[in-house]
Amino acid sequence: MTAVPGSVRRIGLVAHNTLREAVRQRLFQFLVLLAGLLVLGAQFLREFNFGVPELKFIADLGLAVIGLLGAVLTVTATVQLFFTELENRTVLTLLAKPVTRTEFVLGKFLGASGVTVVFCASQTLLLAAVLWSREVALMRQHPEVFAHGHVINYTWLAQCGGLLWLKLAVLGALTLLVVSYAGTALFAMVTGALIYLCGHLQSFALEAAARAGSAFTRTAAGIAGRILPDFQLFQMPEAGGGFPPGIAAYALGYIAAACTLAAFSFARREL
Repeated sequence: MTAVPGSVRRIGLVAHNTLREAVRQRLFQFLVLLAGLLVLGAQFLREFNFGVPELKFIADLGLAVIGLLGAVLTVTATVQLFFTELENRTVLTLLAKPVTRTEFVLGKFLGASGVTVVFCASQTLLLAAVLWSREVALMRQHPEVFAHGHVINYTWLAQCGGLLWLKLAVLGALTLLVVSYAGTALFAMVTGALIYLCGHLQSFALEAAARAGSAFTRTAAGIAGRILPDFQLFQMPEAGGGFPPGIAAYALGYIAAACTLAAFSFARREL
């Protein structure tokens, strides 16, 4: 009965140290600052909204910035935090505590996920503040348009931020799987970026493969479609549509599978 609490404590210790190291990195600070500036700058690009209502344009652009820079942060932080331990040989000290390799992998994932929680939460709150400020200004200028009150659903915006974090958690778990056996950080980063790209293009690739005449192409695309997650699913419908059903279970399934395989792979890696 005491083994499980001890294991949880060791995983939490690794996760805490990972999060602390990540927050200290200049990359994290730079991406948080850059994302914040771009989210703030979204309101100054409203003239280029191509006919989309102003507030919706600011929300869409802000969420796109959070998603893209969050993906950059997820891949680079997961890779760097893992390879730093290997290159500095501190992993040997950790594994002699005793911290098992599985606990080390899970701690690294939780620590990297904590980084994305901080990032997504802070930037979503900043976007909400930008939208609120602009909406209040528009309500003063055009009170007849806002006769029924605020038009931005901030619960919907918070759910969008949560979905972005779920997507980044899946991306982080898959990147960790690559890191567990990758020989170089560059290979792991490139592969993580390809996973992100393929996850967004998956539905288009499957549609193209379904129209292909080759049975091999259809089979290969079907297998790839079942292995890689469909990141297009991690999008909130229009305000009032509700949280996509089953998406949390979908994400947790990929996270559990990727972390299990990462622990299995790392257990057989020579250090």
